[in-house]
Amino acid sequence: MFVEKLARLFNVFKKDQKPAYITVPISHVNSAAQVQALPPMRMPRHVAIIMDGNGRWARRKELPRSAGHAAGVEALRDIIRASDDWGIEYLTIYAFSTENWARSHEEVEALMALLLKYFASEIDELDEKNVRITIIGNIGDLPEAQREAVRNAMARTKENTGLKLNIALSYGGRAELVRAAKALAQKAADGTLAPEDIDAQALEAELYTAGQPDVDLLIRTSGEMRLSNFLPWQTVYAELVFDRTLWPDFDRAAYMRALREYANRDRRYGRRDGETGEANA
Repeated sequence: MFVEKLARLFNVFKKDQKPAYITVPISHVNSAAQVQALPPMRMPRHVAIIMDGNGRWARRKELPRSAGHAAGVEALRDIIRASDDWGIEYLTIYAFSTENWARSHEEVEALMALLLKYFASEIDELDEKNVRITIIGNIGDLPEAQREAVRNAMARTKENTGLKLNIALSYGGRAELVRAAKALAQKAADGTLAPEDIDAQALEAELYTAGQPDVDLLIRTSGEMRLSNFLPWQTVYAELVFDRTLWPDFDRAAYMRALREYANRDRRYGRRDGETGEANA
């Protein structure tokens, strides 16, 4: 079996050390398959998720779109818990894009209300589990109550050392790059940064995700196959998995399928077949 071959290969390098595995009991993934196991060297450090399909899920069930978004929050709760359980270091979720402001007033209001409800109901557990919350995006676009809620969540969890949870709110990838370019231009104008010293590292330091590793695995649900202005810089070498499951139905079994798909891929970073390099550098 694939996992067994990986284990033998791992032991060659680790001598007599037996590798630890990320093991998921059948009952926890709602799957009739055999127990899932992935070696840590094949687990992504940073997972990003475009949570798509709430509206279609609601429409299929003849429910209002707000019911789909509420169901999506339930799915998110379990995926965050799974990420923490399985040792994912960074999880970035696309919660509300800059383009989403163009949706109907009623839907935007429902989403903002759901945002408040989410932080009120989840912050205690997230803090208890040592999760650190970072909001990426233009917080200033949010209504006052929502701004206060997200800032309080970040302040409360800023010293936590467990799962790093990035929540993209009023986020746009191009806007993030423009923001970073303006910051570099200002430093150059102030004389604190020479133009010739502007490089990839300097730009990365101005991103919302400064100091974090690039995305290893990006998952989009509902079958859509596009990135929709999400993390264009950070996903440059990410493995992409497009799952047809609508987000409210995306559970641990679906998540594990995506992780196993990632584990089976050869990440060459531009190298030719046969060239050496860390599979999950």
